[in-house]
Amino acid sequence: MHLELIAIIVEEYDSAIKFFVETLGFDLIEDSPSLTNDGRTKRWVVVRPPAATTGILLAQADGDKQHRAIGEQAAGRVGFFLRVTDFAAAYHRMVNAGVSFVTEPRTEPYGQVAVFLDISGNRWDLLGPCEPEVA
Repeated sequence: MHLELIAIIVEEYDSAIKFFVETLGFDLIEDSPSLTNDGRTKRWVVVRPPAATTGILLAQADGDKQHRAIGEQAAGRVGFFLRVTDFAAAYHRMVNAGVSFVTEPRTEPYGQVAVFLDISGNRWDLLGPCEPEVA
């Protein structure tokens, strides 16, 4: 058993794909036409980190309730965790790509960490191995 997908509500498919694929370096696994339960068109868009088994379904908001949830899927807490092997390289690449970090990198007992915002405003931990802080 494994967790195959989680959904993140986004404002718009193409900008979300660009953020996850070009900015974060995820792979675009699928981008297929689909239909809502009531027959309207939508897309089935899945991204995931290279070599990962769990993916993210990018779900374009549909209706007021979903629009209000954009960026608030974890009620302002960190709700997503991206582990990398080279924290400094990933952090600097993301900063240079314009990713908004809301904390400076720091070292915790579980490793290096810095909190960043995705394209929708959800908080993520960028996590790396226990090593000296990024200069």
